[in-house]
Amino acid sequence: MVGFSEAVRAALLALRPGEVVSYGEVAARAGHPGAARAVGSLLASSRGLPWWRVVRADGRLIASHTVEQARRLVAEGVAVDNGRVRGRRLGAGIYEEQPAPS
Repeated sequence: MVGFSEAVRAALLALRPGEVVSYGEVAARAGHPGAARAVGSLLASSRGLPWWRVVRADGRLIASHTVEQARRLVAEGVAVDNGRVRGRRLGAGIYEEQPAPS
């Protein structure tokens, strides 16, 4: 059986550029639904993981790293507006980019 840390790392490393998920979705993909806070703790203490692709369930960016997270997401083609991923929530914390209104 794969441990929590290994399962979360695998779920994070499987994210494609421009794919944005919530902490809860990472936990669910890792086989540990309900462990969103533990995912956050792991991300805070780990290096080399694509932390910028993980947002709060409501699409908000990480408060202490908003500028850097937004910069990285925008570089991957994700629309960010006012500290939040702009897009349509597909369910389970997955967001699909939506174009800005014309």
